Amino acid sequence: MELEEAIRKAIEKYGVRYSEIFHIDLKREPFKWFLLSVLFGARISKNIALRTYKMFEVYNVTSSDRILEEGWDSLVAILDSGGYTRYDFKTADKLLNLAKNLKNRSLNDIHGEAKNFEDLVSDLKSLARGIGDTTVGIFMREMVGVWEKARPYPTHLAKLAAKNLGIEDIESFWKEKIDGGYAKFESTLVEIGKLCRKRKCSQCPVRDVCKARNF
Repeated sequence: MELEEAIRKAIEKYGVRYSEIFHIDLKREPFKWFLLSVLFGARISKNIALRTYKMFEVYNVTSSDRILEEGWDSLVAILDSGGYTRYDFKTADKLLNLAKNLKNRSLNDIHGEAKNFEDLVSDLKSLARGIGDTTVGIFMREMVGVWEKARPYPTHLAKLAAKNLGIEDIESFWKEKIDGGYAKFESTLVEIGKLCRKRKCSQCPVRDVCKARNF
């Protein structure tokens, strides 16, 4: 099986746009996706992050203004209600910092004011202490094709999968070989990367074309 064919089949299984799951309008509501990206950015399970974001929706705390209105204690309670207990205090601090820095401007404003992609990444990281490559990479994954200056910024797990599959440049491979949106392509690489990290080659859907399989 060719590498491209194997990845396309894996995308059918693993490819996902989380903004679609939560009906987030990325053009009009990028903050909601950024909030979910922050939750994904910690070393915590995907299901806990998704469940926690759902609780933010339940309590209608999905904007910078609402985060500031709720305050630290309430944010911790919402995080705990979703099972985000390991990073509740730290994440509440991060979200309040983020909301304060977006009090008088929006994420769309930040994108519009950025000179280029590198400038955009730097500005996003500066929004709160603890927002780094992982969070920005997750956020960028679904903003490709939405924001003019957005481009792929693969996370560590996506890079790990690509390396094992012999993909030297994720963005170029996607543009040349894969039909469809970037978000589903990278989310598939992330799931493959999780299997790589745990050395679960026997469960990997692209094991037959992997250059690093251990069986």
